[in-house]
Amino acid sequence: MAAVGTISRFSRLTSCVCKSRRLLFNRIPRRGIASCIDPSLGLSDEQKEFQKMAFDFAANEMAPNMMEWDQKEIFPVECMRKAAQLGFGGIYVQPEVGGSGLSRLDTTIIFEALSTGCVSTTAYISIHNMCNWMIDTFGNTEQRERFCPELCTMDKFASYCLTEPGSGSDAASLLTSAQLKGDHYVLNGSKAFISGGGDTDVYVVMCRTGGKGAKGISCVVVEKDTPGLSFGKKEKKVGWNSQPTRAVIFEDCAVPVTNRLGAEGQGFNMAMKGLNGGRINIASCSLGAAHACVLLSRDHLCVRKQFGEPLSSNQFLQFKLAEMATKLVASRLLVRQAATALQENRADAVALCSMAKLFVTDECFTICNQALQMHGGYGYLKDYAVQQFMRDIRVHQILEGTNEVMRLMIARGLLTDS
Repeated sequence: MAAVGTISRFSRLTSCVCKSRRLLFNRIPRRGIASCIDPSLGLSDEQKEFQKMAFDFAANEMAPNMMEWDQKEIFPVECMRKAAQLGFGGIYVQPEVGGSGLSRLDTTIIFEALSTGCVSTTAYISIHNMCNWMIDTFGNTEQRERFCPELCTMDKFASYCLTEPGSGSDAASLLTSAQLKGDHYVLNGSKAFISGGGDTDVYVVMCRTGGKGAKGISCVVVEKDTPGLSFGKKEKKVGWNSQPTRAVIFEDCAVPVTNRLGAEGQGFNMAMKGLNGGRINIASCSLGAAHACVLLSRDHLCVRKQFGEPLSSNQFLQFKLAEMATKLVASRLLVRQAATALQENRADAVALCSMAKLFVTDECFTICNQALQMHGGYGYLKDYAVQQFMRDIRVHQILEGTNEVMRLMIARGLLTDS
């Protein structure tokens, strides 16, 4: 009888486990979302439509593949090109060069929804969009018409090149040089931690054309087949495994002057303006992961039993779930406020983008980490999506400006305004 009872309990457990495994790697549940955490609250009918389109794409095209992309380190080019067919390759790029022409708020809505299907892939799409926007915003007519259409369709992919081995948070100290020789700049130096490096086609590179400091930095577009451009080894990472990361190396790399965006000395300002949007984009990717993890945790608590009762009857876990939901909604509101400020070019935009990046990436990581804890030992298995969400968003507290630097920028804004 004991053996029979053991088999019966194992069968019930296996059924629960299989159901839990299906919850995310097939799709994020869209029905039964409690109204208090509904991400469509307050949106216009048009915004709800493209939000639904993004959620559906995440559920049907991304979520079923996210585990395989992570484990096999696949850069899902064809999937991203399908996303571009929906307008996600140039979300806030102008329509005359193939973009969707949507607002910064619209963009956060889309990236949050896509990230419920795969954070790593969506985060790369957000970087690609930032590069595309920089060319669209700071490039001349010839540059915009040359680069943007193929970036919008994702026939070509872009990478953002600011960080160097010796200059991370202190970006203005970068050393990659661009010496003017005739009608070309000759670049020498290297960039580190470049998303898409080696697999992408267009590199938006910040380089030194003048003296020390921010005013000596310019921005040039380097194309993949340019002689003198090479790449380091593919890095092995904790997360973000569906996008390759490599060093980008310049050795007497000759780039036409016509590939410079704007005037000499404007590159650092362009880079920082790009990063303002990048910070709310990456915060939005954290939101999507946290949203998915709240739903997965809620469903797990209802399915999993201990001491003869479902975990959902445990008041401590109820309180933890309530805290997760509250942090999720607060984070979402802050991202949307920052996006509106950036769209309106308000004086508080930089501080709000920094606040959003700081608060949201920290709080959403806490949500995903708590979701893993709620899943117990199962949460530590790669069959369960919560561990991948946690791994993928951990880096969000580091890139696009570390959260320590975000604190400095917020404080600077407060002290300057006082």
